This record gives sequence, structure tokens and C-alpha cells, in this order.
Amino acid sequence: MQSAEQQVTDAAMDAPQGDIETVKALNQAYRKMTEQIRLAIVGQDKVVEQVLVAIFCRGHALLVGVPGLAKTLLVSTISRVLHLTFKRIQFTPDLMPADITGTDVLEEDRTTGKRVFRFVHGPLFANMVLADEINRTPPKTQAALLEAMQERMVTVGDEDFHLPDPFFVLATQNPIEQEGTYPLPEAQLDRFMFMIKVDYPTPAEELEIAKKVTGTYKPTLETVLTGEDILRLQEIVRRVPAADHVFEYARDLARATRPGPESPAFVRELIHWGAGPRATINMMMAAKARAILHGRYHATTEDVREMAVTILRHRIVPTFNADAAGISTDQIIQRLLEEVRPAVTEKLA
Repeated sequence: MQSAEQQVTDAAMDAPQGDIETVKALNQAYRKMTEQIRLAIVGQDKVVEQVLVAIFCRGHALLVGVPGLAKTLLVSTISRVLHLTFKRIQFTPDLMPADITGTDVLEEDRTTGKRVFRFVHGPLFANMVLADEINRTPPKTQAALLEAMQERMVTVGDEDFHLPDPFFVLATQNPIEQEGTYPLPEAQLDRFMFMIKVDYPTPAEELEIAKKVTGTYKPTLETVLTGEDILRLQEIVRRVPAADHVFEYARDLARATRPGPESPAFVRELIHWGAGPRATINMMMAAKARAILHGRYHATTEDVREMAVTILRHRIVPTFNADAAGISTDQIIQRLLEEVRPAVTEKLA
């Protein structure tokens, strides 16, 4: 029987030479992308990496953070660096599904005098869509957005309109004010690959932000990747090899979140509902994408570990005991990462 390391080595050796060259080129492009993004965004390196991983996995991400942390600027900057069409939708309580998907309008044909319906595309028809404050709009509009995210098409009447490819939704949510909001139910949260927490900058970063914003500094951004490049990368991500023990580690992490006779005692006490199989799938996809971004052609358990928190935090429902004790989902996941260990420990190259 082959060892785990031998499985990975053999898989990497079997990879098409073109894929390996593409991985090397994209690793260089990723470094250039981060350099370009840093011209407009100070700090938030982990957030940038997680957003790019979601994009290269053909997934969507929910960014949670207080106002003023440049979430909108981050998304628009990434769209410019990646040469993608970008639309921002400000979600409000009076926003209707047709406002984002588009609608039929009645027009008169000047040559024939007849009246015909013409579909007017809504702001969803873009490569990258920023759904700003998604919890501010009613469930009907949220459902229209989430349906488009899943099906990558919009249905109006009896016609289907396909959304452009690549297509990503990056939604934002304010964790402070909950009055007058419509929180996404767990089933809809599960459609987001990542829940990314955008934290405050460090003192040095905040000083640099103040100097740049209050001065005359205007960054000039260069395009690093095109939509075609991203589509090619998405296909390569699926071909990235991973040893069996990496899949088993992702599976074990997801299954450990589900309360049951075999789960740790603290899980039964602190978790009401655990993550489903989609968490295992997303952890493996994210691990493969992260490996490529770091110039490696195989995913490791460390890649899974690095991506686990952002994938699991919105898929776990804590119990009343956890809430009463002030224990967050992130703390529960960190404890799980300490309890659940991979069969083979690897180090990132």
C-alpha cells in the first residue's frame, strides 16, 4: 500500500505539464494581484486570499464587518485587478426581486407600430456582484438573489436568461445593528462558500489608511487576470490532486460538528446542528485553490485547516448553553481543530 506522501507525489507527476506550467504562472499572477490590491487596500491580507479562493472555486462569499472597513472598496478593487464587470446593489427594505434580476418592458416598434416586450437586464448581469447589506432586504428579494447564485440564471416568465461566466456574489452584512433586518436562514447561509470576518486594522495600518485617504494618493491598478484566465483556473482547481488522508481530514472535521454518540462531549453541549456534506466539499475545493495560489500542485491537510473556520462558522448552530456562556462558533471550531487531528501531518512548502 502506498504512503500518503507517495500518493501525492504520484498524482503530481501524473499531472499534465500544461497544468503545472499554468499553476506556476498563476502563482506569479497571485503575487502580482496582491501587490496591486495593496495599492488600494491596506492590510486585510487574509480576507483578500479568502475572497480570491472563493472566486477560483466558483463560489460565493459573505463578508461580515462593521461599517467603514473598506468591504465595498475591496470588492471593486478585485474586480478591476481581475478585469471583470462589477455591479453594486444596495439592499434596502423596499427592494423587489425585479429590481435585481431585471424585468420585461413594453416598447413600441417604430417600423411596424406594434408593441413588444423587451427584457431589460438587472444589475445581477455582471461577473462580480456586490450585494451590500444583504440582511436589509426582505426574504423574497434575498431568495431571488440566492436562486441566481445557485442556478446562475434568471427566469422571467417562460424565458431563462443565463448570467455571465464567471459569476460571483460577494455579499456584506453589518453585525452590529439587527433592528429592521431580515437575517438569512441557515439553509440560505449554506449557499455561501465562505463567511469572511473583516476585522479592524492594526494601529500601523489605520495610520497608513488615514494618511492615504486624506491626501492626494490615487492608486493606478493594472489588470492581472481576465475572465478567461479565471475560467481556466477553475477547471485546473478541480484537477489538483489530494491524498486520501486529506479528504478524510475534511470529512472528519465536518462530521465532528454534528452532535451524536460518537462526537466529543463538548460538541453535544455546545452545538445544536452541525455542518452538512457541502462543508466537506467546500473545504476540499478551498484547499485545492489555496494550494494553487501558493504555487503547489497538491492540497494538504494544512490547506484544509487554514480554510476550515471560514467554511464552518456559518454552518454551525450553537446551543443555548453556548450562547449563555458567550462561546462563539469560532471558538468552538478552534477547539474542534485541536481535537480532530489528521492521520498524516504535513508542512506547507
